[in-house]
Order: sequence, then structure tokens, then C-alpha cells
Amino acid sequence: MNSKIFVGIAVVILVVVLGGILLTGPTMIVAPQNNPSEIPNVQQIEPLKVELTKISVDKITERNASIKIAFTISNPNPRAVIVQTMDYQLFESDYSDSVQIAGGEIGSRPEGMVEFGSDYYVLLGNNSIILKETIALKGSENTPELWETLRSDDQTWRVTGDVYYNLSSMTSGQENQIHFEFFD
Repeated sequence: MNSKIFVGIAVVILVVVLGGILLTGPTMIVAPQNNPSEIPNVQQIEPLKVELTKISVDKITERNASIKIAFTISNPNPRAVIVQTMDYQLFESDYSDSVQIAGGEIGSRPEGMVEFGSDYYVLLGNNSIILKETIALKGSENTPELWETLRSDDQTWRVTGDVYYNLSSMTSGQENQIHFEFFD
């Protein structure tokens, strides 16, 4: 027999199997916080939990300051999720509650159909991860009050932000977002 026939049959079987998986895969959504109504045939999952683990001024000189920040993200569900990005904004409340002194993004979102080398985190079920970052601030003569506050031992921090995550299966769920705000 011709080998092209076997290859053609194998391709058709593969397409049928993948199509069946995509069409019959489970549907899962994150349970809404304000309306816990049950949707039939849809499994609801709990949202991720975010905690501010550490924030401290590591080094400070006349022109530069280094601040270490760490977050713990916990997955209370039995299934894995993909944490794409965590955006955050940092405020020093004694200096100003409305002037952001730093901010950043940990992770990255995929921008194409398939992206290799993405910087995202797979968070297994009933586990947690710690996301850390070191923030480098450049000093100037325009902000002496901030620099004095950073030199003191009793800073008052406010950290706000969002975590963007998906369920680990391409057939279930959509992009989800958790907003957080911490006072330390």
C-alpha cells in the first residue's frame, strides 16, 4: 500500500481526537465575589489569594535607593492556573498617598498565537509562589522629603495592583483579574 494513505489516515484520526477534546473539555469559571449563583454544567473555582510578604528599604545613598518587595500568590483550587502578570504600584503614605514612587510588572502576557520563552508562572493546585523584585529609585534634589522618609526606620507603605491569570487549560476559562491593596 501507499504510505501517503497511512499518513492521511493518521492525520484525520489526530484531527478527530483533538477536535473531540476541544469540544468536550470542561468549562470552568472563577466564582464571582458578589454573586455566588450556580451556573449549571460549569465548575466554579476560587480566586487566587495575594499577600504582601515583604517590603523593605535595602540600601540608600545620596542618589540611589533600593527597595525589596515580595508577594505570595496562593492557589486554593485543585487545578493549576497560569499567572501571567502582576502589575503593582508603590506609594509611601507618609510622603504622599497619591504620588506613586515606584511600580512594576512581574511576568509577561503572551502577545501572539504561540509565544516561546514567555515569562509566566504555572501555579499548581493548592500551592503558592513568591514573586520578588528589587526596585531601584534614583534620587534628586526635588524630593528631599521622600529621601528623609526612606532613611527613617518607620516607613508607611501602600501597595496596589492587579494579578492576571488563566486556568491551565486552553479549553476552560478566560483571563481573570484579582485587584489588591495592602497597607504596611
